[in-house]
Amino acid sequence: MTTPHAQTTTPAPAAQGSHFWMLTLELPGRASMTQNGTYTPPPGTTRFDAYQALRRYVIADHPEMERATTLFFALESNRL
Repeated sequence: MTTPHAQTTTPAPAAQGSHFWMLTLELPGRASMTQNGTYTPPPGTTRFDAYQALRRYVIADHPEMERATTLFFALESNRL
């Protein structure tokens, strides 16, 4: 008789971008939202380029925030 061996497997972590970002948008007196994630900018990308790309990304999912004010934006290395 064979004794089964307990086996645990940990799923491989999902691929992540080179940078972690967070963006908070607000429509004063109406709505606010914060989104975050990871992002790998193309070579030569400036911080402003990344901000514009990420803002467009968020607004694509939330078109009502197109005219929102940016309250907070952070873009940092995703490595500790």
